[in-house]
Amino acid sequence: MDIGLILQMGVAAVLGAALYTIIGIAPGTDETAVLAPVTLLLVISGLEPIIILTFFIAAIIAKKLTDSIPVAIAGIPGGVMSAPMVDHAMVLKKYGKPDISIRKMASGSVIGTIVSVPLSLLLASALVPLADVIEQYSSQIFFLGAVFLALMAKNRWFALLSIVPFAFIIQGLRHLYWEVGVVPRDTTVFTSFFLGITIGPVILKLFELTNGKVRRSLPRYGIKEIKMAKTKPEKGFPNPFRILDKRETISSAVSSVFGVLTFFMSPVGMTIFLGETIASRIKDPVKRAARAISSMDGLTNAAYLSGTLVPLIAIGYPLSPTALGPGHALFNAPPVFTYEHNLHHILSMNDFVIATVIGAAVAIIITFYITVKFAQPICAFVFRYIPHEAMLGLFFGLVVMLAYMDAGVLNIVGVLVIGLVAGFLHRKGVNYGVQFMTLYAAPWLVSLLF
Repeated sequence: MDIGLILQMGVAAVLGAALYTIIGIAPGTDETAVLAPVTLLLVISGLEPIIILTFFIAAIIAKKLTDSIPVAIAGIPGGVMSAPMVDHAMVLKKYGKPDISIRKMASGSVIGTIVSVPLSLLLASALVPLADVIEQYSSQIFFLGAVFLALMAKNRWFALLSIVPFAFIIQGLRHLYWEVGVVPRDTTVFTSFFLGITIGPVILKLFELTNGKVRRSLPRYGIKEIKMAKTKPEKGFPNPFRILDKRETISSAVSSVFGVLTFFMSPVGMTIFLGETIASRIKDPVKRAARAISSMDGLTNAAYLSGTLVPLIAIGYPLSPTALGPGHALFNAPPVFTYEHNLHHILSMNDFVIATVIGAAVAIIITFYITVKFAQPICAFVFRYIPHEAMLGLFFGLVVMLAYMDAGVLNIVGVLVIGLVAGFLHRKGVNYGVQFMTLYAAPWLVSLLF
């Protein structure tokens, strides 16, 4: 590998880390909604695959490092994965220790990255011999995955019953496109449907706001005041192994191992389950909260990295909620990537190792330092000058553009339909994992019934 390509990978990692350090702090920025469209654009742009992977690894680590900052300082989750940590972070804030909260969460993320990178690469190598079998039964695996994740959801029976109707809506729209000649019969519209699911809650909310009665019923707060607790600046470059005590380091590492081994399961569900289990026997509220948030952040980072790397290296199919969500474009982004030709087929094991190490190292060096050193002023800047609505509007515009590229004006309507249904299901407790796996299993499931 020539030095020029390595330099480009380094630049991509810096850009990914810098961009998602800012985005991660913005409240309510769902991981899939902010990562999937940008990754897809990079793929379609024709960038070198190894550079795209480096960018993605740096971006996902930076996002997971920084989305805990608004939790610790203002009690507002930066993303879906940081929501389970709010209660514990508020305990530390109550005792005047928001700076401890930030350091513990960020250090847990670093431990999760350090543990998950080599373990994910080893697990992927071990699963390579099973790749053909897994690929042969991929549709069945997606369906079983949807059922499994549905049973893990809070509203499990509704989630389970939604699988077949949602599959029929997806296939019905595809059949309509074939009948009217928008796309050839050998073409399956997928990418824009995927993105429609991704921003489904946004689409549903926007449609609700067209109703004057709904708008008038919304609460009016005027200028929203967010109280931010003061944090103490860190001296020198922070050391995660000093910030965490011995037991917190061990529990973060153990959680990270579980996060890697359960890469095919819902990261949110595993985060809540393991975080609460590890900290449940600690009586001191401060120590319990610190142990919980460091362990949870370690697991989320590990789950996101392994959920991307293991399916990508071993199989070439997105058989995990993370691969189906933020990392989807690395597997399937026609016409550049397909299931028969994606990063799995293009990159060697050495390429995966180099891209992952560069992306992870750059993200840790940049984002971990910034997170621990300048968390409060950055958080204040984002809250004050970067509107959440502007970011969502940007991603919504990207989805509309890609829908048109997939199948013209009719597909914009189709994506809005998918988004409305997906948003309704999401509101009722049907998580993204169930919906994405249904999207993949839809052709097989409908052909099985008819």
